[in-house]
Amino acid sequence: MTQPLLVIDTVGPWCAAALDVAGRLHEAGAEIGRGHAEVLAPMVEGLLTEAGLAAPELARIGVNTGPGSFAGTRVGVAFARGLALSTGAQAVGVGLLPALALRACPDADRTVLAIHDAKRGDYLWSVFAPGETQAPTERGPLSAAQTTAAAIAHPIVTGSGAEAIDGPPFDPAPPLAALVSLTRQAPADAPPPAPIYARPPDAKPARS
Repeated sequence: MTQPLLVIDTVGPWCAAALDVAGRLHEAGAEIGRGHAEVLAPMVEGLLTEAGLAAPELARIGVNTGPGSFAGTRVGVAFARGLALSTGAQAVGVGLLPALALRACPDADRTVLAIHDAKRGDYLWSVFAPGETQAPTERGPLSAAQTTAAAIAHPIVTGSGAEAIDGPPFDPAPPLAALVSLTRQAPADAPPPAPIYARPPDAKPARS
């Protein structure tokens, strides 16, 4: 019997979470823009109550580590690590691009180009060959991403930057089912989650 696990996603305007208990997925989410820190804990508590589960019964806590918004990503990772510390569960980080690739092609039998629009002309992307759930991330201008896309025969394109390289419209809803699958697949010695930032924060410490 599979052990219960929780996944959370706060890297974009959505605050979302899912609880997998014995193969049944309990989901909650809302497109809130900002304020993830205030919404996330009550959302998770509500899911646990709905499933009749106590937090210490969780085996793993998966968190979307980005790239995404600076503040939202930090909130999710900090929450996952803190809850894992208090419950004894293992916290696992799952990148946004692998999760989007798995959602776009659940059978992993086609090449997927997952691309994130980091704004200001910057993009991050990964190419997932059939059977792969992890791939190197590239970073660069739109022209570089277009060159990568042109070199692939009939890829599935997904992510917030998909339309910029003639891909289909992107569904911004969090890929919760994919996060659950990748969290469950993570090795037992997976390192603690750490944010993946598209760029350094805009704010800088004031000079004394």
